[in-house]
Amino acid sequence: MPMNRREFLAAAGAGAASCLWPRWLPGQDSNPRLPNIVLIVADDLGYAETGMQGGRDIPTPHIDSIAKNGVRFTNGYVSCPVCSPTRAGLLTGRYQQRFGHEFNPGPENAAEEDFGLPLTETTLAERLKPMGYATGMFGKWHLGYKPQFRPVKRGFDEFYGFLGGGHTYLPAGRAKGGNILRGDERVEEKEYLTDAIAREACSFVGRNKQKPFFLYVPFNGVHSPLEATEKYLSRFASIKQEKRRTFAAMLSAVDDGVGAVLAKLRESALEENTLVLFHSDNGGPTSQTSSRNDPLRGFKSQALEGGIRVPFAMQWKGRLPAGKAVDEPVITLDVHPTAVAAAGGKILPEWKLDGVDLVPFLRGDASGAPHDALFWRMGQKARAIRKGNWKLVWGEGGETQLYDVVSDPGESRDQASAQAGKVRELKEAFRAWEGELAEPKWGRRGGKRNP
Repeated sequence: MPMNRREFLAAAGAGAASCLWPRWLPGQDSNPRLPNIVLIVADDLGYAETGMQGGRDIPTPHIDSIAKNGVRFTNGYVSCPVCSPTRAGLLTGRYQQRFGHEFNPGPENAAEEDFGLPLTETTLAERLKPMGYATGMFGKWHLGYKPQFRPVKRGFDEFYGFLGGGHTYLPAGRAKGGNILRGDERVEEKEYLTDAIAREACSFVGRNKQKPFFLYVPFNGVHSPLEATEKYLSRFASIKQEKRRTFAAMLSAVDDGVGAVLAKLRESALEENTLVLFHSDNGGPTSQTSSRNDPLRGFKSQALEGGIRVPFAMQWKGRLPAGKAVDEPVITLDVHPTAVAAAGGKILPEWKLDGVDLVPFLRGDASGAPHDALFWRMGQKARAIRKGNWKLVWGEGGETQLYDVVSDPGESRDQASAQAGKVRELKEAFRAWEGELAEPKWGRRGGKRNP
């Protein structure tokens, strides 16, 4: 059963938790059911690959339904063009460069000793758990290998998945070196991994339907290796190119997994009281997997739009408008404060979040753009700032480029030479932001190592 205020404070400690107790409006039930939060993340999904983004060759009806029943962000960004830093920013609501989590770590046997989401940072699960939420994570972690950095030590009651940046999907491949964990214990998994992740997520919903829960489902699809079962490959017999056919099958499996979770919410009579968010962790690496980012330019690992602008949608039936497209720039850093506020929590200044609660903007209770500017830095390799329509981007060995990404989303018309004043303005804003950042804890310190 949901906690009342007295039970909540007793469990969490009044001093630490009273600031988080849901702020109910006058006249409301004094002990209402807190909303569930479901966060679904795809891996390396290109901007153009879902139906809601204009994709046509790979049906994604379940992913598309989130946008149909809610809001689609046409200018939705991640905070880094590669996996681990994006996830660090997502779960903390802070630019990950503020705490040194600027680069991917490499595989476990090559990662530096100190790799892991710093223990000084607070995850979304750690915010919601003291508010009475059951917390579960099923899929790809990529935020630390050592015991102190693992999900069960970072606010999650349950974890099923793997710790690294990639994993084989088929049982035969896992027998040659797979590392699926339940909690901290290695388990043998005989199902296609995408199906297994969806199975575990649905089980969590079923077991926790009597209380509020935070469910985090970071699928590793459609990240390489390209592997799919005949169940999914058979849907795309008309695609003759093997790489593209396998990619299509993998995305179809992810869409089925999203559909299974949504169906479980409906079956459990929880759909109306659940905030659902979906996005990719970065742009698609087209040459490796065939993922399409058009009409955007660039790919995963770049600060061009194709590396950082992603499919991003949110639904909360009865609370948010349905079928709405939002053009104002938002970023996945916003997920953390949006979820906490949806649960009734108060966002405290000392948390120093960079994300903002998006719900007031989506409901029309707040006007203007959620952010004055958005920033990206991955060492010298990828740097950018977007402010209004303008985006300044530069990287290793490249010239500074300026684009109006509203009229030119494909970044084909560099206006740096014609808009020297705008270049100076954006560089000054970037330098001011950069002055607040920490030294990277691992990876390409000083531009000397590969991210």
